[in-house]
Amino acid sequence: MKVNWPERFYCRSSVRKFAQWREVGFFRATHPIPAGAKVLEIGCGDGGGAGIFSKAFAPGLYHGLDVDPAMIKVAAGRRQGPLGRNSLFVLGDAEHLPYRDNAFDAVVNFGIIHHLPDWRAGIAEVARVLRPGGAFYFEEIYPLLYANPLFRVMLAHPRENRFHGPEFRAALDAEGLALLPGFHESRLFILGVAIKTMRP
Repeated sequence: MKVNWPERFYCRSSVRKFAQWREVGFFRATHPIPAGAKVLEIGCGDGGGAGIFSKAFAPGLYHGLDVDPAMIKVAAGRRQGPLGRNSLFVLGDAEHLPYRDNAFDAVVNFGIIHHLPDWRAGIAEVARVLRPGGAFYFEEIYPLLYANPLFRVMLAHPRENRFHGPEFRAALDAEGLALLPGFHESRLFILGVAIKTMRP
């Protein structure tokens, strides 16, 4: 589902970009990918995360996908900047990715899975489009952060079938996404990298 204006404001802020730089630094230290890799970001927003990830990893191809046409338009404008012509931003739904199986070396998720009404379908789609041995780089937040009494009123999120740490990690495992050691998790969030093994 689309984010509402308070979350859109935060996602385009310098505070969010600073957090993404730190997260991408963790991703790169945990599991680098070869230069020239094919990368998909789900929920790319304005393309800020795409620029940060591309500077750190130098992918050969970077696809950003989002359900919001206005954000796709902003992100596409960044192709004239640091991202260059190796990037493409497309309108699409993370629960039904418009890509073939095993299409990408990496999938990036800066806190989008918790926005999906059927978040398990989103994880299944990530696993489907990743090649065996490919990496899923993710940052996710849990309901204690976004569904507390204050943010529950301010932010637009699905209310049913939400996940906490055990459910999220179990869903990764069920789709053959093996969580690498060294991930960071609290009651509020998880930051980690999972590698696609043979799907069950």
